[in-house]
Amino acid sequence: MRALVCTAFGEQGSGEHGSYSPPSLAVKDVETPVPQAGEVLVRVQAASANFPDVLMLDNLYQHRPGLPFIPGYEFAGVVEQTGPGVTGIEPGDAGVAVTRMGGFAEFALVAADRFWKIPADMDMRYAAAFPLAYGTSYYALKDRAQLAKGETLLVLGAAGGVGIAGVQLGKMMGATVIACASSDDKLHLCTECGADYVVNYEKTELRGAIKAIVGERGVDVVLDPVGGKFTEAAFRSLGWNGRHLVVGFTAGEIPRLPLNLPLLKGASAVGVSWDTYSRKFPEDGARNIRELAQAIADGRLVPVIASEYPLEKAQEALEDIRARRVMGKAVVVCR
Repeated sequence: MRALVCTAFGEQGSGEHGSYSPPSLAVKDVETPVPQAGEVLVRVQAASANFPDVLMLDNLYQHRPGLPFIPGYEFAGVVEQTGPGVTGIEPGDAGVAVTRMGGFAEFALVAADRFWKIPADMDMRYAAAFPLAYGTSYYALKDRAQLAKGETLLVLGAAGGVGIAGVQLGKMMGATVIACASSDDKLHLCTECGADYVVNYEKTELRGAIKAIVGERGVDVVLDPVGGKFTEAAFRSLGWNGRHLVVGFTAGEIPRLPLNLPLLKGASAVGVSWDTYSRKFPEDGARNIRELAQAIADGRLVPVIASEYPLEKAQEALEDIRARRVMGKAVVVCR
């Protein structure tokens, strides 16, 4: 089978302005894996490129693979073969998987409990685009923040994969959504996806812009996949009993939050790790996937696909993620 293979990690040179050496990646012919007990072999139709893929290629993610490895955190496809002991999944079943690696290939192995069935007629590009980013935002807003109809949601990095999912899901859940991003083009996409207000935080002071929208009341929930310099301003914009959802740090900097702020606001900083949650509580994770798949099937939710790449150009998709050129999801078509 063909697969994108990483044989050397990317590496940042020493010093403040050290040069960066990119990971060694190439599409190669490799042996098709055989499912063992409890595993499923999937013929991959499409896979998504995500920020965790980039971190993993630089050996900076919390889950560090050995070399060589096939990147690809999530994918969608059709079951080709099942291993011994697998029940409830048959060859020909369509589904999605979050495996942390292995997705950028014609075939991929997945543990049976990490393969979630989807309607057979679902567009595989949409299927590949939703489990990680939309799963993260849905878990964050529904389970961690318990976002209620009529509340106000502030989304940082609102045009990225998790961000645009948060905008769409926030509107689907009945919230007023303020989308924050770094360019007018990105904010235009957010408006098209239902954002009620938009803020360009590269042109406008974030705290003042939010206050001009919500006044002294503040916002109820912040969805923050960015970190960096915007986190504290967003937290200061929370109202009483506000919830700041800590999703990730695409800005590259892990911020330090003054702990008097949660005290004064009765507010919470809430950690969000959808992948870990869905592994620790597989039935709850599967429920969320089913609910998202149903929303897509019903037309209530349409994943935003920024661009598509053939498997031979999967490396380009990852480079676009690294350079923050992607608005929505970057999908690699593997069939």
